[in-house]
Amino acid sequence: MSADKDIDRLDREILRLISVDASLSLADIASKVGLTPTPCWKRIRRMEQDGIIQRRVAILDADKVGLPVSVFVAVETADHSSDWLGRFAKVIQDTPEIVDAWRMSGDVDYLLHVVVADIASYDHFYRKLIAAVPLRNVSSRFSMERMKDAPLPV
Repeated sequence: MSADKDIDRLDREILRLISVDASLSLADIASKVGLTPTPCWKRIRRMEQDGIIQRRVAILDADKVGLPVSVFVAVETADHSSDWLGRFAKVIQDTPEIVDAWRMSGDVDYLLHVVVADIASYDHFYRKLIAAVPLRNVSSRFSMERMKDAPLPV
């Protein structure tokens, strides 16, 4: 059975609420979805155990913490071996500037979202990346403006 069928209307309402503000109290969430706290807590706990809710985090303002530059880095490789992939995955996990990473289909193999303080910091990141694993092509696109940052449309 797909996870989508296991999530009912009340679960979706709970998810919408906490994806916008995870600091809401259990009483507030329960009240907004029309439940008492105990069944609401049981639903949240089940969704945590099922991995639907992976973690609760605070979203930081990148500018205010000195990381105003977002770069989208398209990576192409000529090597698709498991050894190369293991090394590349370790680089991704061990590099704090990479905040999101995706394996892609099409002409780009991987897309990385990198956050840094300035162009010099990006250049330092770039030099570390290309020294860490062999890559065929690395193409960087600098973000001018974030136009939307939204929770999942559950």
